[in-house]
Amino acid sequence: MPAIFFGHGSPMNALDENRYTRAWAAFGARFRPRAILAISAHWYVPGVGVTADPHPRTIHDFGGFPRALFEVEYPAPGDARLVDRVVELLAPVAVARDRQWGLDHGTWSVLVHAYPRADIPIVQLSIDERLSAAEHYELATKLAPLRDEDVLIVGSGNVVHNLHRYDWSGAGATAFDWAARFEARVRELLAADELEPLVAYETLGSDARLAIPTPEHYLPLLYVAAQRRAGEAVSFPVDGIEGGSISMLALQVGGV
Repeated sequence: MPAIFFGHGSPMNALDENRYTRAWAAFGARFRPRAILAISAHWYVPGVGVTADPHPRTIHDFGGFPRALFEVEYPAPGDARLVDRVVELLAPVAVARDRQWGLDHGTWSVLVHAYPRADIPIVQLSIDERLSAAEHYELATKLAPLRDEDVLIVGSGNVVHNLHRYDWSGAGATAFDWAARFEARVRELLAADELEPLVAYETLGSDARLAIPTPEHYLPLLYVAAQRRAGEAVSFPVDGIEGGSISMLALQVGGV
């Protein structure tokens, strides 16, 4: 299996058809895994956990959107076998088997296009807010065997995510210079397989500080970048910057 990072953007992408959602659908049409391990920006908590409910609920973790968005359900099953495997791979890190969380919009707003039948088992892995980016990267490397077990590792966030700078004036807002520069720099480093600066993103200057005011939308990228094997190709199935300050860049590792 490849591994894929999706820039998920607005939850409204779950209902929309646009160039982002068409790219997500094209990916899903090409690759059909046995199960999915998802790392979403929206499960950012003090601890490492996996969703262990056999029927994870669809979480509508947002407000102020049309009723139709709150009516979306994504009834994909859980996967006890994958839960056990993730716990095994991440040992000795303690991994909680969580039955309260479910599938948040970072996961289902993308997968509703990639796998609209919701028939592939999904387990979400939390992002431990106590860990450094380097510790997240190291944790992510332990998940690599899953790719050989027909499990798709999905990261969902945004390379650039600054809602305080978002231009709400409407579609077609021009990307801020700092956002465009940072996205281009990330893309360049990924293509060159130079991951150390991406892990140490706080050293990348003022553009990085504006692009990543908080880390939760950026860290899922590292979980996917960590899956790259020596000499393996990467690609960028879709890109773009919404509202001037939200990057929709997707990264695919392998499967090219």
